Amino acid sequence: MTMLVLMSVACAAWAYLLAGRGGFWRAAQRDDARRARSDGRTRWPSVAAIMPARDEADVIGASVESLLAQDYRGAFSVIVVDDHSSDGTAGVCRAAAARDAPGPSVTVVAAPHLPDGWSGKLWALEHGIRHVESLCAAPDYLLLTDADIRHAPDSVSGLVERADREALVLNSLMAKLHCASVAERASIPAFVFFFQMLYPFAWVNRRAHATAAAAGGCMLVHRQALRQAGGIDAIHGELIDDCAMARLLKRHGAIRIALTDRVQSVRSYPSFGDIRRMVVRCAFTQLGLSVPALACTIAALLVVFVAPPLVAIGGTGTARGLGALAWVCMALAFQPTLRLYRLSPAWGIALPAIAAGYVWLTVDSALQHLRGRGGEWKGRVRARGGSDAGPEAGWKA
Repeated sequence: MTMLVLMSVACAAWAYLLAGRGGFWRAAQRDDARRARSDGRTRWPSVAAIMPARDEADVIGASVESLLAQDYRGAFSVIVVDDHSSDGTAGVCRAAAARDAPGPSVTVVAAPHLPDGWSGKLWALEHGIRHVESLCAAPDYLLLTDADIRHAPDSVSGLVERADREALVLNSLMAKLHCASVAERASIPAFVFFFQMLYPFAWVNRRAHATAAAAGGCMLVHRQALRQAGGIDAIHGELIDDCAMARLLKRHGAIRIALTDRVQSVRSYPSFGDIRRMVVRCAFTQLGLSVPALACTIAALLVVFVAPPLVAIGGTGTARGLGALAWVCMALAFQPTLRLYRLSPAWGIALPAIAAGYVWLTVDSALQHLRGRGGEWKGRVRARGGSDAGPEAGWKA
């Protein structure tokens, strides 16, 4: 009887996920594959790309070069904020700029000492924004982009065209993540799937809906709207900064998020240990650092994703049939995301095992926070007071 009840709950959950959660599983919210080369525009808004970078020498060259290769017809500049790198990140940026000269200007500035209460990335962004706003002609838009992101030549033009056309205060593209190693193929599409499940893009893109999300690797932000919303300071301690910015800006206008092939991450995750570090950094923070929310999330994932194949294989009667039905539903729901990453449909069968892995990583994330190592990234951990801290704050790095 218990198994029958659990599988009934699982099937009901999948009925809701497939029919009532914004069609997230369709992965249908995409950027325009093609854009009009001429829309009668006589003025192109000015754009400044701001890229925070901490020890990114191995990936930042390709990212800077992709920005310098943009076909954007308005004023466009690139500001790299070197966040106390120790690997020659600034030198790689300057070398990339020299190779592509002439082109958009590239300025490398050093982030000041991290103040209490600020996360490292947001402090670097704040410093970059202060720099561009100190110029005689501050830009209309800010392209906030990560150091591992490679942009297609028409990326900025497409972002600006849509933002102008739809009066968006935030236009974000979820970069296509690197997906070549076994660890990446087993984890990355599921990561994208779960993100869409948590934040259905169709709901995010609906002005009247409360759901807000963004992908921090590529966010085009209307500068004045951000200033009116309180600026970076309004979210200065957030670890999941992209979604925090989306919540902030959606109160002031329309936002949009979409999947894309034109913006890609060049950061690779060769091993499951690399995947673990990516997920563990933010998973418990996503749950508001709440143990009850952690318990509820684990229970839901186990019932909805993990239990159905176990019952389908080892159960009997109606419970077994319902378990098989739920398993089929999740495998089919996963297919559009697998197609996006050009992976075999057979990975859909493995989604329960992948979900079980994410359950463990979420628990691991909570344990790291309880041990005082929450949000660890490149020598910084999440201090109990909410800010990023390094060895100088008394944590072992």
